[in-house]
Amino acid sequence: MAKEAEEIVRRVNEILGPFGFEAHPFKVKWYNELVGPNYQLEYHDDTFALITISTPQMFEKAFKPFIYNIYKKGDLAPIDHCVKYYTEEIKTVQDYPDTDLIYDFDQKAPRLYSILVQTAAHVAGAAYYYQKKDVINNPWGDKTIFGISIHPQYGGWFAIRAAIIFKNLKFADLKKKDPVDAIPDQETRIKLLNMLNEDWEYWKARDIIKVSERYTEEAINYFKTLPKDRYKLIEDMQANRKNNA
Repeated sequence: MAKEAEEIVRRVNEILGPFGFEAHPFKVKWYNELVGPNYQLEYHDDTFALITISTPQMFEKAFKPFIYNIYKKGDLAPIDHCVKYYTEEIKTVQDYPDTDLIYDFDQKAPRLYSILVQTAAHVAGAAYYYQKKDVINNPWGDKTIFGISIHPQYGGWFAIRAAIIFKNLKFADLKKKDPVDAIPDQETRIKLLNMLNEDWEYWKARDIIKVSERYTEEAINYFKTLPKDRYKLIEDMQANRKNNA
Protein backbone atom coordinates (compact mmCIF):
# COMPACT_ATOMS: atom_id res chain seq x y z
CA MET A 1 0.00 0.00 0.00
CA ALA A 2 1.27 3.46 -0.85
CA LYS A 3 2.65 5.32 2.16
CA GLU A 4 0.07 8.07 1.73
CA ALA A 5 -2.75 5.52 1.81
CA GLU A 6 -1.29 3.89 4.92
CA GLU A 7 -1.12 7.26 6.64
CA ILE A 8 -4.75 8.01 5.81
CA VAL A 9 -5.89 4.67 7.22
CA ARG A 10 -3.84 5.26 10.36
CA ARG A 11 -5.20 8.79 10.82
CA VAL A 12 -8.84 7.84 10.26
CA ASN A 13 -8.57 4.94 12.70
CA GLU A 14 -6.93 7.32 15.17
CA ILE A 15 -10.01 9.55 14.91
CA LEU A 16 -12.71 6.86 14.89
CA GLY A 17 -11.07 4.11 16.94
CA PRO A 18 -11.73 5.64 20.37
CA PHE A 19 -15.45 5.53 19.56
CA GLY A 20 -15.51 1.84 18.62
CA PHE A 21 -15.11 2.08 14.84
CA GLU A 22 -12.60 0.59 12.40
CA ALA A 23 -11.74 1.71 8.86
CA HIS A 24 -10.46 -0.54 6.06
CA PRO A 25 -9.20 0.58 2.61
CA PHE A 26 -10.40 -0.38 -0.86
CA LYS A 27 -10.43 0.88 -4.43
CA VAL A 28 -13.69 1.75 -6.15
CA LYS A 29 -12.79 -0.66 -8.97
CA TRP A 30 -12.73 -3.66 -6.63
CA TYR A 31 -16.25 -2.91 -5.45
CA ASN A 32 -17.69 -2.05 -8.88
CA GLU A 33 -16.41 -5.32 -10.34
CA LEU A 34 -18.74 -7.26 -8.03
CA VAL A 35 -21.98 -5.27 -8.17
CA GLY A 36 -24.64 -4.62 -10.79
CA PRO A 37 -25.17 -1.33 -12.65
CA ASN A 38 -27.64 0.03 -10.07
CA TYR A 39 -25.06 -0.13 -7.30
CA GLN A 40 -21.96 1.16 -9.09
CA LEU A 41 -20.00 3.94 -7.42
CA GLU A 42 -19.53 6.70 -9.97
CA TYR A 43 -15.88 7.48 -9.40
CA HIS A 44 -12.63 6.68 -11.19
CA ASP A 45 -11.57 3.04 -10.82
CA ASP A 46 -8.49 3.91 -8.76
CA THR A 47 -10.34 6.21 -6.34
CA PHE A 48 -9.31 5.53 -2.75
CA ALA A 49 -12.03 4.68 -0.24
CA LEU A 50 -12.54 3.29 3.25
CA ILE A 51 -15.32 1.17 4.67
CA THR A 52 -16.08 1.63 8.36
CA ILE A 53 -17.42 -0.93 10.78
CA SER A 54 -18.70 -0.56 14.32
CA THR A 55 -17.21 -2.99 16.83
CA PRO A 56 -18.99 -4.27 19.96
CA GLN A 57 -17.48 -1.33 21.86
CA MET A 58 -19.35 1.25 19.80
CA PHE A 59 -22.47 1.06 21.97
CA GLU A 60 -20.57 2.12 25.10
CA LYS A 61 -17.99 4.41 23.52
CA ALA A 62 -20.13 6.22 20.93
CA PHE A 63 -23.84 5.54 21.23
CA LYS A 64 -24.35 6.10 24.94
CA PRO A 65 -22.36 9.37 24.98
CA PHE A 66 -24.40 10.43 21.94
CA ILE A 67 -27.63 9.64 23.81
CA TYR A 68 -26.46 11.59 26.86
CA ASN A 69 -25.20 14.69 25.04
CA ILE A 70 -26.53 14.97 21.48
CA TYR A 71 -29.75 12.98 21.13
CA LYS A 72 -32.99 14.92 20.83
CA LYS A 73 -36.28 13.42 21.94
CA GLY A 74 -38.31 12.25 18.96
CA ASP A 75 -35.30 11.18 16.90
CA LEU A 76 -36.54 8.09 15.05
CA ALA A 77 -33.10 6.85 13.96
CA PRO A 78 -30.66 7.49 16.80
CA ILE A 79 -28.14 4.81 15.78
CA ASP A 80 -27.95 6.18 12.23
CA HIS A 81 -27.53 9.73 13.50
CA CYS A 82 -24.92 8.61 16.02
CA VAL A 83 -22.85 6.92 13.29
CA LYS A 84 -23.18 10.00 11.10
CA TYR A 85 -22.20 12.34 13.93
CA TYR A 86 -18.88 10.57 14.55
CA THR A 87 -18.09 9.78 10.91
CA GLU A 88 -18.54 13.43 9.95
CA GLU A 89 -15.46 14.13 12.09
CA ILE A 90 -13.41 12.98 9.10
CA LYS A 91 -14.47 16.09 7.18
CA THR A 92 -13.03 18.32 9.90
CA VAL A 93 -9.52 17.01 9.25
CA GLN A 94 -7.80 19.60 7.11
CA ASP A 95 -5.96 17.04 4.99
CA TYR A 96 -9.16 15.24 3.89
CA PRO A 97 -11.84 17.87 3.24
CA ASP A 98 -12.94 16.59 -0.17
CA THR A 99 -14.71 13.37 0.77
CA ASP A 100 -18.09 11.81 0.11
CA LEU A 101 -19.68 9.84 2.93
CA ILE A 102 -22.11 7.09 1.94
CA TYR A 103 -23.95 5.42 4.81
CA ASP A 104 -25.47 1.96 4.97
CA PHE A 105 -28.92 3.55 5.24
CA ASP A 106 -28.55 5.92 2.25
CA GLN A 107 -30.82 5.17 -0.71
CA LYS A 108 -30.81 6.31 -4.34
CA ALA A 109 -34.48 5.42 -4.59
CA PRO A 110 -36.95 3.47 -2.43
CA ARG A 111 -35.43 0.03 -1.67
CA LEU A 112 -32.34 0.86 -3.75
CA TYR A 113 -29.40 1.40 -1.44
CA SER A 114 -26.57 3.71 -2.47
CA ILE A 115 -23.95 1.09 -1.63
CA LEU A 116 -23.87 -2.62 -0.83
CA VAL A 117 -21.82 -2.38 2.33
CA GLN A 118 -21.24 -6.12 2.74
CA THR A 119 -19.60 -6.26 -0.68
CA ALA A 120 -17.50 -3.19 0.14
CA ALA A 121 -16.36 -4.74 3.43
CA HIS A 122 -15.44 -7.96 1.61
CA VAL A 123 -13.23 -6.27 -1.01
CA ALA A 124 -11.63 -4.17 1.73
CA GLY A 125 -10.67 -7.34 3.60
CA ALA A 126 -12.68 -6.29 6.66
CA ALA A 127 -15.17 -9.17 6.80
CA TYR A 128 -15.91 -12.19 4.61
CA TYR A 129 -19.29 -11.95 2.88
CA TYR A 130 -20.70 -15.48 2.79
CA GLN A 131 -23.30 -16.01 0.08
CA LYS A 132 -25.13 -18.82 -1.64
CA LYS A 133 -22.44 -18.89 -4.35
CA ASP A 134 -19.85 -19.81 -1.70
CA VAL A 135 -21.53 -23.20 -1.17
CA ILE A 136 -20.69 -26.02 -3.57
CA ASN A 137 -23.76 -28.09 -4.50
CA ASN A 138 -26.02 -25.79 -2.52
CA PRO A 139 -29.11 -27.45 -1.01
CA TRP A 140 -31.50 -24.55 -1.71
CA GLY A 141 -31.80 -24.72 -5.48
CA ASP A 142 -33.28 -21.51 -6.88
CA LYS A 143 -34.54 -20.28 -3.52
CA THR A 144 -33.43 -16.78 -2.52
CA ILE A 145 -30.81 -17.03 0.22
CA PHE A 146 -29.50 -13.89 1.88
CA GLY A 147 -25.81 -13.61 2.69
CA ILE A 148 -24.02 -12.49 5.84
CA SER A 149 -20.66 -10.94 6.70
CA ILE A 150 -18.49 -12.56 9.36
CA HIS A 151 -15.62 -10.72 11.01
CA PRO A 152 -12.63 -12.90 12.00
CA GLN A 153 -12.53 -11.39 15.49
CA TYR A 154 -16.14 -10.43 16.20
CA GLY A 155 -18.05 -13.03 14.18
CA GLY A 156 -21.42 -11.41 13.59
CA TRP A 157 -21.12 -8.99 16.51
CA PHE A 158 -20.39 -5.92 14.43
CA ALA A 159 -22.03 -3.75 11.78
CA ILE A 160 -20.88 -2.16 8.53
CA ARG A 161 -21.65 1.53 8.69
CA ALA A 162 -20.28 3.78 5.96
CA ALA A 163 -17.98 4.27 2.99
CA ILE A 164 -15.62 7.23 2.96
CA ILE A 165 -14.75 8.17 -0.63
CA PHE A 166 -11.66 10.31 -1.14
CA LYS A 167 -12.75 11.82 -4.43
CA ASN A 168 -9.42 13.32 -5.44
CA LEU A 169 -7.13 10.53 -4.27
CA LYS A 170 -6.24 7.76 -6.70
CA PHE A 171 -3.87 4.89 -5.91
CA ALA A 172 -3.34 2.57 -8.87
CA ASP A 173 -0.88 0.46 -6.85
CA LEU A 174 -3.07 -0.09 -3.78
CA LYS A 175 -2.64 -3.70 -2.68
CA LYS A 176 -5.80 -5.71 -2.12
CA LYS A 177 -6.20 -7.57 1.16
CA ASP A 178 -8.38 -10.67 1.04
CA PRO A 179 -10.86 -11.09 3.90
CA VAL A 180 -10.18 -13.85 6.40
CA ASP A 181 -12.20 -16.95 5.53
CA ALA A 182 -13.21 -17.91 9.06
CA ILE A 183 -15.61 -20.61 7.82
CA PRO A 184 -13.76 -22.66 5.20
CA ASP A 185 -15.81 -25.86 5.44
CA GLN A 186 -18.95 -26.27 3.38
CA GLU A 187 -21.11 -27.80 6.10
CA THR A 188 -20.63 -24.84 8.42
CA ARG A 189 -21.29 -22.38 5.59
CA ILE A 190 -24.63 -24.09 4.96
CA LYS A 191 -25.38 -23.99 8.68
CA LEU A 192 -24.54 -20.27 8.78
CA LEU A 193 -26.80 -19.36 5.88
CA ASN A 194 -29.62 -21.50 7.25
CA MET A 195 -29.30 -19.75 10.60
CA LEU A 196 -29.57 -16.38 8.92
CA ASN A 197 -32.43 -17.20 6.60
CA GLU A 198 -34.52 -19.37 8.93
CA ASP A 199 -33.79 -18.11 12.46
CA TRP A 200 -32.42 -14.60 11.93
CA GLU A 201 -34.40 -13.13 14.83
CA TYR A 202 -32.55 -15.36 17.30
CA TRP A 203 -29.11 -13.99 16.30
CA LYS A 204 -27.58 -17.49 16.28
CA ALA A 205 -25.46 -16.72 13.22
CA ARG A 206 -23.47 -14.12 15.15
CA ASP A 207 -21.78 -16.86 17.17
CA ILE A 208 -20.95 -19.17 14.26
CA ILE A 209 -17.25 -18.82 15.19
CA LYS A 210 -15.48 -18.26 18.49
CA VAL A 211 -15.40 -14.51 19.07
CA SER A 212 -13.18 -12.28 21.18
CA GLU A 213 -15.96 -9.86 22.06
CA ARG A 214 -19.75 -9.64 21.88
CA TYR A 215 -22.32 -6.92 22.40
CA THR A 216 -23.16 -6.16 26.01
CA GLU A 217 -26.51 -7.36 27.33
CA GLU A 218 -27.69 -3.75 27.28
CA ALA A 219 -26.76 -3.42 23.61
CA ILE A 220 -28.38 -6.75 22.72
CA ASN A 221 -31.58 -5.69 24.44
CA TYR A 222 -31.55 -2.38 22.58
CA PHE A 223 -31.02 -3.86 19.12
CA LYS A 224 -33.54 -6.65 19.68
CA THR A 225 -36.21 -4.12 20.64
CA LEU A 226 -38.39 -2.83 17.81
CA PRO A 227 -37.26 0.65 16.70
CA LYS A 228 -40.61 2.16 17.63
CA ASP A 229 -40.16 0.97 21.23
CA ARG A 230 -36.52 1.94 21.73
CA TYR A 231 -37.31 5.44 23.00
CA LYS A 232 -38.22 3.93 26.37
CA LEU A 233 -34.82 2.25 26.62
CA ILE A 234 -33.16 5.55 25.75
CA GLU A 235 -35.12 7.28 28.50
CA ASP A 236 -34.00 4.58 30.94
CA MET A 237 -30.35 5.07 29.92
CA GLN A 238 -30.62 8.80 30.46
CA ALA A 239 -32.35 8.35 33.82
CA ASN A 240 -29.75 5.83 35.03
CA ARG A 241 -26.97 8.23 34.17
CA LYS A 242 -28.60 11.03 36.14
CA ASN A 243 -29.14 8.74 39.11
CA ASN A 244 -25.50 7.66 39.07
CA ALA A 245 -24.09 11.16 38.56
